Parts: sequence; C-alpha cells; structure tokens
Amino acid sequence: MEYLHWKEETIIDFSPEAISKKYAEGFVFTRIGKGVMQQTRSVRIDLKNFELSSENRRILRKGEEIALEKNSIPFSKYSWEIGKLAKDFYDKKAGGVFSANKIKELIETGENFNSLYSFSNLGYAICYESAKILHYSYPFYDLEKAPKDMGLIMMTKAIADAQTAGLECVYLGSLQRANDTYKLQFSGIEWFDGKEWSTDLEEVKKVLGK
Repeated sequence: MEYLHWKEETIIDFSPEAISKKYAEGFVFTRIGKGVMQQTRSVRIDLKNFELSSENRRILRKGEEIALEKNSIPFSKYSWEIGKLAKDFYDKKAGGVFSANKIKELIETGENFNSLYSFSNLGYAICYESAKILHYSYPFYDLEKAPKDMGLIMMTKAIADAQTAGLECVYLGSLQRANDTYKLQFSGIEWFDGKEWSTDLEEVKKVLGK
C-alpha cells in the first residue's frame, strides 16, 4: 500500500527550526532519501494538553520493567540481530515492507532520523528528535519475547518521556487505515486534514471508515 501523501519536498535546511516548521505544515520525514519529506494526514500530540489516562497508566504498569534508552544515530553498535528483529516484525505485521538492509541503512547513516529508542533491547523505534519535537517512527519489537501490548508500552513511554523532557509535540506518523485509530487514544491529539490541524476525532474516524 502506497504511503498517503499530498505533497513531497526535499529539504536542504536541516536546522531544528526549519524541520519543526515543516512538521507543523503536516510534513514528516520518510525513508525514501535524504531530506525527503511528505505531507500526509499527520497525527500529533500537543504535550501541553496531554495527561496520562487510566488506560495509559495501566499500559505503563504492564511495562514497568521495560527501560527506555536513547541512542544517537548514526548508531555505532548496530548488529545483525537488530536488523533481523525488524525484518521479522515487519514481515509479520506489514507484509514485508522493510528489509534488514534498509533498517541497517537508517540506523547507521543517520540520513533523516537521529535517535534510536531502545526498550530493554526487546524493542526499538527509529526517531527524529529535537529540543521541541519527537517523531516517533518505525517501531519494531521481538514478537516472541516482548510482553503483550509491547507496541503501546513503547509508544506511551516515549510520549511520557517527551513531556517530562519539555518537548512541545510528539508526532506519531499518519492516519491512513482504520486500524490506525489506536493513535487517537491519547489526550492532546490533533490531526492534519491537508490544510490545518483538527481536534475532531469523530471526523477522522469517518474518514478512516472506523
């Protein structure tokens, strides 16, 4: 399935300010090539309006033994095990959209993404992070060893950590399919409709056919 996007641009200004501006216009970094950003039905959390719900807290309790560690990309400790973990995950969850070589390239080159989130070495997320925003992207985890709800544990931990660190927004990718509505469970959610940011969650559920 092709990634939903309305516009595509290749940036040459990689300053945090310029990148934050593009994210605010509905663009996100891609894995296509250096500086390539696409405008999509982006979804983000305005952290000044974010509070952990009882469900969020339940998820965090389930993952209380899972530790979040941040590593800079390019990541010098890349191993083939990480690539295999990602390939196995995406083979099962998304029909093989990622090769181990592509994961290796993203983690070792630092082309667009600059932070590798590690969750007790059971899961990872390839992210872009600045002093203001976090783009939580390309998560994968051990489908056999990780606890149930590992994906939500990782995402919720990253969001809570970003708020503690004083960031302004966490971007969670795009809303394309009906099963993407799990991203809407967090308070402070906004989605980009092609022109502006909206907080009308019922409307986007209709768009997604949910």
